[in-house]
Amino acid sequence: MIAALKGFTQQLMPVNDLKINTVIGGAGPPILLLHGWPETWWGWHSVMPLLAEQFSAVAIDLRGAGFSDCPLDGYDKATMARDAHEVMVALGHERYAVCGHDIGGMVALAQAAIYRGAVTHLAVLDVPLPGWTGWEASIAGLWHFSFHMNRDLPERLIHGREYDYISTFMSERFYDHSTFDPADIDIYAKAMALPGRTRGGLEWYRTLTADHAAALEYKKNPLSIPVLGLGGDQRFGTQMVPMLKEFAGNVTGGSIARCSHYLPEERPDEVAAALIEFLKAK
Repeated sequence: MIAALKGFTQQLMPVNDLKINTVIGGAGPPILLLHGWPETWWGWHSVMPLLAEQFSAVAIDLRGAGFSDCPLDGYDKATMARDAHEVMVALGHERYAVCGHDIGGMVALAQAAIYRGAVTHLAVLDVPLPGWTGWEASIAGLWHFSFHMNRDLPERLIHGREYDYISTFMSERFYDHSTFDPADIDIYAKAMALPGRTRGGLEWYRTLTADHAAALEYKKNPLSIPVLGLGGDQRFGTQMVPMLKEFAGNVTGGSIARCSHYLPEERPDEVAAALIEFLKAK
C-alpha cells in the first residue's frame, strides 16, 4: 500500500499527542490539503505536483486514516483541525491556506474558524457542511451517513471486504470513470484494512451532531478571509457557494463540469488551476 509521489517526502509529525503522516513538496506560500472518506492523502496525488510548482503543498492523513494514528477519541472536527494546524506550525508555517475535500472540508472550515490568525484562505470541495441550514435535509438523503454513525456494526460488515465496499462506494460517486485509476482503490482499501483505520474513519461521522452544534457557533462570527467553494456539477456544485456564504462574506466558486464528488481525482487540472487562481488573486 506504499504510495509515494516523486519530489515529495513523507514523515510522521508528533502533534496533539499523536503522530500524523505528512507529505510535503514544492516551495512558496503554503497550502494544506485535507482528504475525505474513504481516502488518504493520496487523494491529492494528481493535484499536488501542479500546486508544488508555485506553492509549498502539504497533505496529511487525517487521524484515523492511512499511516496517522487512530486513537479512541478526538474525531470531532475541531480536534482534527488542531491536528492539522499543529502540523503546519511544526513545519514553520505560521500562516497558510487550507483546502479540504469531503469530510476534510468540514475540518478545513473548523480550522479557519478557530485559527483565524493563521488561515489566510479557505477552500472547500463538494461536501455538505455541519451548521448549514440545509444540513439535516442534505444528510437525510445520504444513506452512508446514518450507516456509518452506527456503533460497531459497520466495522463488522466492512471487515475483510474493504475493497468491495470502497470500490462500490467510490464508483457510485464518479461521473467520468475514464479519469480514475482503479489501482487507487487498492491503495485506499489496504489503508482501511490497517488495524483501527476502519473504526477511525467511521468515527468522523459519529461526531457530526457535535460538529453541527459547533459550526452553528462559527456562523455567529463570519469569516472575512477569501473562501472558495467548488463542487462537481453532478453533485454539490450548485450548492457550494450559497452554503459557504452562510459562514463567510467573501465567497467565490461554483461547479466543475462533467464531474461528481471526487474532484481532486476526476478533474485535478481544473482543481489545481482554480486553487492557484484563488490563492494568487489580490
